[in-house]
Amino acid sequence: MKSTNANLFAALRAAFPADLDATAIECADGERLRYSWRDIERATAMLANLLVSLDLPAGSRVAVQTEKSVEALMLYLAVLRAGYVYLPLNTAYQAAEIEYFIGNAEPAVMVCPSKSFGWISKIAFTAGTQYVFTLNEDRSGTLLDRAAHMSDRHEVAHKTADEMAAILYTSGTTGRSKGAMLSHGNMLSNAQTLKDYWGWKKGDVLIHALPIFHVHGLFVASHGALLNGSQMIWFSKFDPKAVIARLPDATLFMGVPTLYVRMLAERALDKNACRHMRLFISGSAPLLIETFRDWQTRTGHTILERYGMSETVMLTSNPYRPADGERRGGTVGHALPGVGVRVQDDKGAPCPTGEIGNIEVKGPNVFAGYWRMPEKTKEEFTADGWFKTGDVGKVDELGYFTIVGRSKDLIISGGYNVYPAEIEGTLNDMPGIAESAVIGVPHADFGEAVVAVLVAKPGAALDGDAIVAQLKRQIANFKVPKKVFVVAELPRNTMGKVQKNLLREQHKALFA
Repeated sequence: MKSTNANLFAALRAAFPADLDATAIECADGERLRYSWRDIERATAMLANLLVSLDLPAGSRVAVQTEKSVEALMLYLAVLRAGYVYLPLNTAYQAAEIEYFIGNAEPAVMVCPSKSFGWISKIAFTAGTQYVFTLNEDRSGTLLDRAAHMSDRHEVAHKTADEMAAILYTSGTTGRSKGAMLSHGNMLSNAQTLKDYWGWKKGDVLIHALPIFHVHGLFVASHGALLNGSQMIWFSKFDPKAVIARLPDATLFMGVPTLYVRMLAERALDKNACRHMRLFISGSAPLLIETFRDWQTRTGHTILERYGMSETVMLTSNPYRPADGERRGGTVGHALPGVGVRVQDDKGAPCPTGEIGNIEVKGPNVFAGYWRMPEKTKEEFTADGWFKTGDVGKVDELGYFTIVGRSKDLIISGGYNVYPAEIEGTLNDMPGIAESAVIGVPHADFGEAVVAVLVAKPGAALDGDAIVAQLKRQIANFKVPKKVFVVAELPRNTMGKVQKNLLREQHKALFA
């Protein structure tokens, strides 16, 4: 008897609505194209048949660095369907980074825009990649040209739950990026959990305005809509005015904090614009409590903040249903059903409620390890099988988790542990401060000195000495920054996370 096919695509395909001619994806910018569920079925079959025709070895990687398009999403689904391994690459990566990823992952196939073909194909062919195709935002390129000649029927490749479906490279803020290996089972279990926990229902429409080279846009958002048979309103690039104009046609929106800040800057955002919305979800970076409150006031909706990683997809979430509790700003909610989350001290013992420690996780969503890094994988798991996230946080008596920062961002000054998020929270509540980043830099006496980098609100003038004086009245002296800088903006990656490694590098010689 043939066992059940655990291929993630098979589960997504089974959720397509009975009316395959209904709209699955509507493009909200560009040519305003509409794609039906039948279009997804046929296009993924043709792309999968193209990949199969290349006679690739089992487990081959397909690396993709393209701009966001519906066709790029179809390619991802086709790679799953054909049983290969998808490798999304951030569109901001330059030649040296691409060379590392291709050299490390050894993809059999590379897909890139036509404008990048010259330099990317040179790197890829030198590294032994057999095929390089092009795919552009305007639906042109050799990938689609070749796929157009393929059959639009394809039997989904048979996969077990623990077979690899994707490799996601971590952002690599310390040392070389690591490739997190995610299985079909990891991603399907998480998508099914979120479908129930976030109350996905018939008739839901998702505004998709996130990139698709990352967990948030590619997995959480896309899988959510597809597994629910829900229509997506698709933005190739985020435009706050255009997104607000489409909110009345949707019920769900997922974004990073920066997107919420930019929408709050638009006068058109009000309760009427959000009258049909069911849920706003935020993640990938911390949401300022001010943004959380401003959104409540302007829209009447409370943003649901959640927490996840490339290695684990989603781990915790604030409640969707009031019966499960309130949505608390500044927290990432409870552990998701079936997911274990614990806070441990540096010796591996459980931290008391409310005390800060290392966050460790376990569950069917947690990856098996890092690509070709068995020693690193072993280091990152405890003896009893929990993954060390590298995040530092605490849990309260009601089970709400708060992320305080990354363990690598911890500052040890004069022998005292300083958690940047605590100081940032105090700074962000001060008048005139839009946002802050607190870092540690080398110091001869203290080991590390605390430094704050601030962004002023429009029209505000910040006085560093006055801010330090106020902090001394609010927090312990060892936590008070030795130096305060005011800048126009903080450096961020494409998902909106502040790049503290760049700030540390910039100010490393401050006390030399």
